[in-house]
Formats: sequence, structure tokens, C-alpha cells
Amino acid sequence: MGDPAGVGPELCLRLLANKEICSSCSPIIFGDRDLLEQVGAAIGLESDFQWIEAGSIGHLSLERLEGIDGPAIAHIRSLDVASVEPGQMDANTGQGSFDFIEAAIAAAHAGYIDAVVTGPINKEAWDAAGIPFPGHTELFADRCQCERFCMMMYSPDFSCSLVTTHTGYTSVPEEMTQDRIVEVIELSHDAIKRIEQRTPEIAVLGLNPHAGEHGLFGNQEEEKLIVPAMQTAKERGIVTTGPLPPDTGFLPKKRDATDVYICMYHDQGLIPFKAFNFDSGVNVTLGLPMVRTSVDHGTANDIAWQGIADPASLYSAVRLAMALCDT
Repeated sequence: MGDPAGVGPELCLRLLANKEICSSCSPIIFGDRDLLEQVGAAIGLESDFQWIEAGSIGHLSLERLEGIDGPAIAHIRSLDVASVEPGQMDANTGQGSFDFIEAAIAAAHAGYIDAVVTGPINKEAWDAAGIPFPGHTELFADRCQCERFCMMMYSPDFSCSLVTTHTGYTSVPEEMTQDRIVEVIELSHDAIKRIEQRTPEIAVLGLNPHAGEHGLFGNQEEEKLIVPAMQTAKERGIVTTGPLPPDTGFLPKKRDATDVYICMYHDQGLIPFKAFNFDSGVNVTLGLPMVRTSVDHGTANDIAWQGIADPASLYSAVRLAMALCDT
């Protein structure tokens, strides 16, 4: 459901009412039934869907999910609903959103659901609740005990995979390693091949302006890390282009020729990706033993519980999750 005080509850209600999607799968919202009813009443959306009492974290009864046919709500008892206000994130909403995800991951591990599609969370609310993960990606990797994983923002036009994710700019060079870049190239190659059913065109971006200008800018990250990683990938049968200057890598002609960009840090990939694909983009965690997709936007505090949130990214995330389950 995402953070209860954001647009997640509205998006979930719209999903449950979407006949086209619900004819192809049975979406189950892991969240708070009372909160969903409150949001539905506030903005005039249907909230009277079948539901099951799934219990609380530590006392989950996920076996009750067996036999559910059609859209439903798995009611997780975690949230203090009375204190939730639209657009106001705090420790209560942070803990609630975290517990909803934990329950969904547990259900996927147990085989009760085929995929997890996450709504938007608020990282400050997680921090206020004492949750030690900077985002969904790291939580899923931890709970799935994955060492090889990465974040990919996917759209049919082009995708972006990240070598480093939720870290400050000063930490990016020290977190970049040749092995990590190779890992992201391989995970991205396999994912796009699985989704698109063809060998992808992969472009690797440089870290520094002008891709380092042959060592003129930066500490030769291109020469010492990126180019050797590309060579290793080539030796393993994956051909890439680059390193490309980041400021020209997304020009129209290059975008048309590229399936996925390997980006060295968060905003290097997400700024151009969201500029071109905000309504249709999907966040995918690669390397997990389960399918996990997500909306590519935040909690949108300024429009929470107003009935105007666009569900397009959530619908795209659900459709991609269904496609990945079929491959």
C-alpha cells in the first residue's frame, strides 16, 4: 500500500477497481483495511472489497490468502489509523508501510503470492521509525539474502540500471568497483533479454563530465574501472557501448538505439528516465528469487487523499510483474 499518508492508498483502491487488470490477475493489497475505507470515503472511491484478517507482524496468518479469487485486501494490524493525516509522514506511517512490505515478502517466500508490487514509501518516515534500510531495494535484497542485485528503472522506450543507489555523491566513487559494474551489466542484460525476448543494446555512462576526457576529470574512474568492466562483460559475451558522456548519452538518436543504460549513480539515471517515462516507468529489483516491481514515483504528499493521483505507473508495474511471472 505504500505510506498510508501518501497517494498509495488511493492508487491501491483504483487498482482493485480496474476491471482490465483484475481480469488477468488477483491483486491483494497488503495494508490497513480501515485506512483504505477512510481514504475511499474521503475521495469517493469504492473500498468495499473482500478482505482477510492477516494478523500482525510476528503473528501473521498468511495461509488465509489461499483460495482468494479476485481483488482483495490483506489487513495487517500495525497502523494507528486515528493519527494518520494526509501528507503527514511520521514514525507511525513509516512503521506501517514497512510492516506491509514485510508481510508481502513473507507471503511471496511462502508461495502464497507470485509477485510483489510496492507502493511509494517515505524514507524519512522509515528513519523516524528506526528502520535501518534506505529503501525498498536494500530491504528486499536483505530479506532474500541476495548479494547480486541492482535497481533498474524500466520502460519500453529505454531503461536505466544503477551501479550505486541510495548514497550521497561523495560516496559514489568509493562504492564503484569493477566487479559491481560487471554485475549490473550482467543483471541488466539478463533482465531486458527476459522482458523483451531479444539481445539488448547496452550503453555504459561515464562517471565524470565528458566521460573523464581521457583522465582530465576525476580520478580516472573511466580508465581504471568502467572500461575494464566493459571488457570483462565482453569476454562473457555481453557487448556494450561507452563509456558515454552523461550529458549527451540521452540524446534522441542514442535513446532510440539503447535498451538499457548502466548509470553510475542515482540521479544520473533517474533524472532523464523520469523526464521521459514518468507515467509509464517501473522500478524493478534485479537478482531476487522473487518478482518485485514498484511505481517510479514518491508519496506525492501535496496531493495525498485528493482523488487526483495518476495510477498509470502502478498499472505499468503490475503489468510488468505479470509479464515477468510468465517468463
